[in-house]
Amino acid sequence: MTLDEGTDWLCSAPIQVKMLDDAMCEIVLEGYAEDPHQEDFHAAIAAFLSSGPDVLKAAQAHIFQYYRDVSGRQSASDEGFVAIDTPADVWRHIQFGDEPMVERGDPDERDVYISITCNCDWEREHGLQIVLRNGDTVCKIGPFDGHVTNADAFDDDSLKQLIYHSLS
Repeated sequence: MTLDEGTDWLCSAPIQVKMLDDAMCEIVLEGYAEDPHQEDFHAAIAAFLSSGPDVLKAAQAHIFQYYRDVSGRQSASDEGFVAIDTPADVWRHIQFGDEPMVERGDPDERDVYISITCNCDWEREHGLQIVLRNGDTVCKIGPFDGHVTNADAFDDDSLKQLIYHSLS
């Protein structure tokens, strides 16, 4: 790992990530150096690197709902409109980011989150954020907002287990 002086983040050398279709990624750690339970980061990264695409595919219905919410505000005649017929088809319209961000959510909890920022054809401005709790369970889907849970994003603890919060 090397330290990025501008951000104080630790960055790995490029490593192949099976979950992201074997893409080469630099794993980025935020808050690791001062964290009292660094082993939680190690466990989350190990789970992330050992898991396959099936972890993400389990959340494709949520991603498809995000697509439907965005496309529902557009007309099929709009420039840039993307027609996706089924949840399984969303993957053809997603480009995974190559710098998964690893961070602890709330300092009082033991969960570590890995956030993948993606481009997606249906929402070019806000993209797609896929967040994994402890490296192996999708816990948040939606436009990139930098939050690791919907509870954080909407300041509502009742949304802690909600994977996708509808835009409507």
